[in-house]
Amino acid sequence: TVIEALLSGRHVLAVMPTGAGKSLCYQVPALVKGGLTIVVSPLVALMQDQVAALRLAGVAADTINSSLDREANVAAWRRVASGQTRLLYLAPERLMTERMLDALSRLDVSLIAIDEAHCISQWGPAFRREYEDLAQLRGVFPQVPIIALTATADEATRGDIEARLFAGRAETLVLGFDRPNIKLAIETKQDSKRQLLRFVERHQGKSGIIYCLSRRKTEEMAAFLEKNGVRALAYHAGMSKEAREANQNAFMSLSGVVMVATIAFGMGIDKPDVAYVFHTDLPGSLEAYYQEIGRAGRDGRPAEAHMLYGAGDIRTRRMFIDEEDTSPEHKRRAHRRLDTLIGYCETAQCRRQVLLGYFGEEAKACGNCDNCLNQAPRADGSAEARIILAAVAQSGERFGAAHVIDILLGHETEKVLARG
Repeated sequence: TVIEALLSGRHVLAVMPTGAGKSLCYQVPALVKGGLTIVVSPLVALMQDQVAALRLAGVAADTINSSLDREANVAAWRRVASGQTRLLYLAPERLMTERMLDALSRLDVSLIAIDEAHCISQWGPAFRREYEDLAQLRGVFPQVPIIALTATADEATRGDIEARLFAGRAETLVLGFDRPNIKLAIETKQDSKRQLLRFVERHQGKSGIIYCLSRRKTEEMAAFLEKNGVRALAYHAGMSKEAREANQNAFMSLSGVVMVATIAFGMGIDKPDVAYVFHTDLPGSLEAYYQEIGRAGRDGRPAEAHMLYGAGDIRTRRMFIDEEDTSPEHKRRAHRRLDTLIGYCETAQCRRQVLLGYFGEEAKACGNCDNCLNQAPRADGSAEARIILAAVAQSGERFGAAHVIDILLGHETEKVLARG
């Protein structure tokens, strides 16, 4: 198991489904081993939440971060330096300063945990430059086991994490990706506001997360739902910090509230009773989609992941990729990831089979996705395909689809008659 590997001193890459208790994988060894455990996390709010929860449970935990005043950070460091603190939460950019590394290297560090480890992979869709330097940790703490944790890493990303963080010397434990209680469904986008309202009204009184591509659309959708009697809050990076925090706190503490957000919302959100995640627009990749829908149904009850899908979304996503200031290879990979997501949206197969297959996991037809529940009639079209290919070949393979269709339908157009 993950915990046994860490207690025996081995480096571990742990890939676990969202809501599966990743935090326990390092919190338990931290208490068993003694000494100081360093936890690397990308979000200040998430660090503070985890520290508060550990303190409530009687565990000595601290965080040093930019949102605290100097006095609070100094007091936290005194507790760390005196050996009182068991778990110290730091952002990667704070940990990897020369001063912090030098100070920590003098202490009894027994374990290092890196959360959201997929952020270190340059080929992953969530690459963060500040994670790159974490590769130096093995050199600074050569005897300390390191655990990297992620919920969203395909085989290529896993290989990249192993190579960068562990130089290929880590035990990779994949604990499965399936969240069987989440029903998966895709709907052709027509009138997104009306489609969203219809869906939300079917889940009246339930908490849900609605993802939109732009800040403007986020605010429009939240206002539209409010106007139609739904308690909806907006969340995006363009809002003030105070407004974001107020809306997040309301969502976390109240039931039956709908959060309409960009992807700025979600990492570290652990609200058990989220009944659905609804995408009004196409996400950036299958990894992003998996991570976002994983915020539903953490209480184990039936939940839904519903996405609206239209051709316009594909054009927008292609444009975003082409306009990114990245290398041609990075763009090629991003386009391939988008192609995979499009394939997932357009498949007639069990969606769970396709989704889990992408992460290297085999699955049987789930019976809990729109394709399984609404089996489309199937027919053998091979005879028709042969006729079409023959028409294309006999017309010299020089004409567009419209001319070939005219031939097949027997339309006596000028072009068809001229060529016999």
